[in-house]
Amino acid sequence: MNVKQKTIKNEVSVKGVGLHTGANVTLTFCPAPENHGFKFQRIDISGAPIIDADCDNVTDTARGTTITQNGASVSTVEHVMASLVGMDLDNVLMKLDGPETPIMDGSAIQFLDALELAGVQLQSVDREYFQIPHNITYTEPDRKVEIVAMPLDDYRFTCMIDYNSPVLGSQHAGISSIAEFKKEIASCRTFCFLHELEYQLQNNLIKGGDLNNAIVIVDKEVTKDELDHLAKIFNRSEIEVAPQGILNNMELRYQNEPARHKLLDMIGDLALVGVHLKGHIMAARPGHAANVAFAKKIKAAIKKEKNKKVHHVYDTTVKPLYDIVQIMDILPHRQPFLFIDKILELSKTHVVGVKNVTMNEEFFKGHFPGAPVFPGVIQIEAMAQTGGILVLSTVPDPKNYLTLFLKIDNVRFRAQVSPGDTIVFRCDLMEPIRRGIAQMKGVGMVGGKVVVEAEMMAQIVKVKENETT
Repeated sequence: MNVKQKTIKNEVSVKGVGLHTGANVTLTFCPAPENHGFKFQRIDISGAPIIDADCDNVTDTARGTTITQNGASVSTVEHVMASLVGMDLDNVLMKLDGPETPIMDGSAIQFLDALELAGVQLQSVDREYFQIPHNITYTEPDRKVEIVAMPLDDYRFTCMIDYNSPVLGSQHAGISSIAEFKKEIASCRTFCFLHELEYQLQNNLIKGGDLNNAIVIVDKEVTKDELDHLAKIFNRSEIEVAPQGILNNMELRYQNEPARHKLLDMIGDLALVGVHLKGHIMAARPGHAANVAFAKKIKAAIKKEKNKKVHHVYDTTVKPLYDIVQIMDILPHRQPFLFIDKILELSKTHVVGVKNVTMNEEFFKGHFPGAPVFPGVIQIEAMAQTGGILVLSTVPDPKNYLTLFLKIDNVRFRAQVSPGDTIVFRCDLMEPIRRGIAQMKGVGMVGGKVVVEAEMMAQIVKVKENETT
């Protein structure tokens, strides 16, 4: 059974302070169309630039995960991203009026509560999953970091942390399904060691830090004067060390809350892969840098799997996603140079189109009229038009854009195509679209047999509206 994409029904906002910047910010979750994915928008900057929530856009992992694109950045995105995955969403635009998401209570629960308040809206397009095909591993021997993703028809996590701390010790946390996120993980707060807190305070690195949004683990001998100094900084009457070895600013929600929070961070960072995953993720001593490096490794595996010559046989009799009239609303081509008849599938990274080859096409009058063969150059053009649907789906007003060829590589014609055949074209992005440049791998099939394949590079070009009509 196919799972449909989901967004939220209504806009909803949360307000708070950025942990590192101290800025008061408002984060507004907004409904988004199918195949939109997760994106941030800096509405406080001229032009309101968009930042895709993608691991390829990560620019800093020192004290949280920062993404940068189009001249703008958003810091500490991991808790917000985890809440989106925990809510099983696909498409949300997050408008932010500052450089960092609000820290709230240091967990993801307030983001998740807001999203539940907004409600979930089912959409018409199928969700795309990447099912881990084999063990994918990442290690950092010097830091004893080990992460592995294993095949599983669900999304399961196991996490272990060990800081060589007699107070914290070695901790484990896990969930058997992402459906357990809200109950078991969402409310688990970030933590730090007392020596880290002192360093960050001395260097003005946590301008929005407060004892309400972090568990502070006391990992050294501390005097009454030091505790009084911390109480003064955080405007408390007094601060003591609780029996659990943490500052008495709060009680632990779970005995292994730090390990559960590391799992939360990992879920948020791996959401930057950009597609729903199916697999069992096991991690020892993870951190933001390792999580992002692992996310990139999964993205590389996705690209490799897409390039394998294992092709699905499509049912061309099902109701299309776009019929010929809807295609003409997107593409500027018209007969006799419109070479696709319908679109069966469309996601953020792939498209499937259909061309019915009939004898009454104009070119058959002169192209081997005694033994009609569908011209190879027309096959490539039809493939490119299919890819054009994918590329133009990324802009809000496709009628005002063209996709122009820049390069065609590795073209192979593997079998003859004749009148009466139906070609199914599938085009997959080989990497994210950057600066308006799209690179696609295209395959054309008759039945389950590959008849043509090529790699194409195209550029999205904006034109005046009256030039495309």
